[in-house]
Amino acid sequence: MASLSCSPTHLAPLINAGVNSTAAANYLCTQFDAISQKLTDTTYAIDNTYLLFSAYLVFAMQLGFAMLCAGSVRAKNTMNIMLTNVLDAAAGGLSYYLFGFAFAFGAPSNGFIGRHFFGLKEYPSPTGDYSFFLYQWAFAIAAAGITSGSIAERTQFVAYLIYSSFLTGFVYPIVSHWFWSSDGWASPTRTNGNVLFGSGVIDFAGSGVVHMVGGIAGLWGAFIEGPRIGRFDRSGRGGYYGQWSAIGRTAVTTTLAGCTAALTTLFSKRLLDGHWNVIDVCNGLLGGFAAITSGCSVVEPWAAIVCGFVAAWVLIGLNKLAQKVEYDDPLEAAQLHGGCGAWGVLFTGLFAKGEYVAEVYSPGRPYGLFMGGGGKLLAAQVIQILVVCGWVTATMAPLFYGLHKMKLLRISNDDETAGMDMTRHGGFAYAYHDEDDGSTKKPSFMMGRIGPGTTSPSPMATPDQTSPLPMITRQV
Repeated sequence: MASLSCSPTHLAPLINAGVNSTAAANYLCTQFDAISQKLTDTTYAIDNTYLLFSAYLVFAMQLGFAMLCAGSVRAKNTMNIMLTNVLDAAAGGLSYYLFGFAFAFGAPSNGFIGRHFFGLKEYPSPTGDYSFFLYQWAFAIAAAGITSGSIAERTQFVAYLIYSSFLTGFVYPIVSHWFWSSDGWASPTRTNGNVLFGSGVIDFAGSGVVHMVGGIAGLWGAFIEGPRIGRFDRSGRGGYYGQWSAIGRTAVTTTLAGCTAALTTLFSKRLLDGHWNVIDVCNGLLGGFAAITSGCSVVEPWAAIVCGFVAAWVLIGLNKLAQKVEYDDPLEAAQLHGGCGAWGVLFTGLFAKGEYVAEVYSPGRPYGLFMGGGGKLLAAQVIQILVVCGWVTATMAPLFYGLHKMKLLRISNDDETAGMDMTRHGGFAYAYHDEDDGSTKKPSFMMGRIGPGTTSPSPMATPDQTSPLPMITRQV
């Protein structure tokens, strides 16, 4: 593309000597310069608008996750889990502003950690603006939100404050620096050294950086806390989109992986458990999304279907394993985000297409093993899984263990039995009855589950006068 820069000395010889050629050239160049500045301003506005819109979309995951949490925990802890989701954004916002963004993207820096822009000092810079900070903050609080699901219904409020601030202000930013910063030692866009195995780690939107970090942190939190009271005593109830040409493909592959995982989970759980379960389907959908985010920009649509299918079975298998070892994760966050995220990282090393890798990153890079690109990219992806597991374990496990030893992690048995909405937040979110909890009195009226051949109870009926079918546990 020709440059829009203009010089009167270049134009003057081309203008008829009978006129003031210098003045005419100056006038024309002034107009060209004005047009060039307008185009620069427009490009800047479009880039920032696009980045802000992307940040809002990522933040919308918090809203969806809050709804999933509220529907997955017991009714007596609804307000608590909603409040912790708000806390992730609030505490994470301040800690990411003060420390996290600097550790992640404070260039120039070394390959391990950033060292500029603390408290956004000297920012915006030539490499980024406030919209980029907001975009990255949305990813940071998403990782913290994943962890909150694993330790739901039994964790002290102060523990949420401590872990959320630590995760978003230090643990997560270091990982995002390694794989997303231009200075990171394993980043595919590294500019100040050799790229790992000639390819770097391809984690386009965070299967490893976001989902694995949140999932592994949640794994250690839930493991150290132990199961909720009564959980196993009964019958077992219980990245930056800079390549415009890749945007459409990214949207298609993400959609197909999620859809495939949702349907695979739906029918698989129907065969295994004998019923259709909406929460299983929602988690299957999320598992597909968690897996595809690593390679969504560099794989074919048919490969995304493979990714979603395998992700569903990874989730199902890990849930069976968790039940067998009596590991209690109310949101299945560690299995979903940690397990499916790890599968997604491996999937990229297997199915990344050479043409798409060259398009999104640069030509001549290694690509997926199954696509004829050799094993270098897969080796880089395996290294990502290992270092993320090691780093999060080395930082978050001691934190949760320390909170446990100081008796700051888990609430008392009485508070857990009664529910944190009543003991910590002033009352229940809505009227309900927990069939497993004999300490609460049944309300005078409850909604019954209506099935084929069941007559509707009288509006004034008590629970004992309604159908003998089981009563639902959440009431309005």
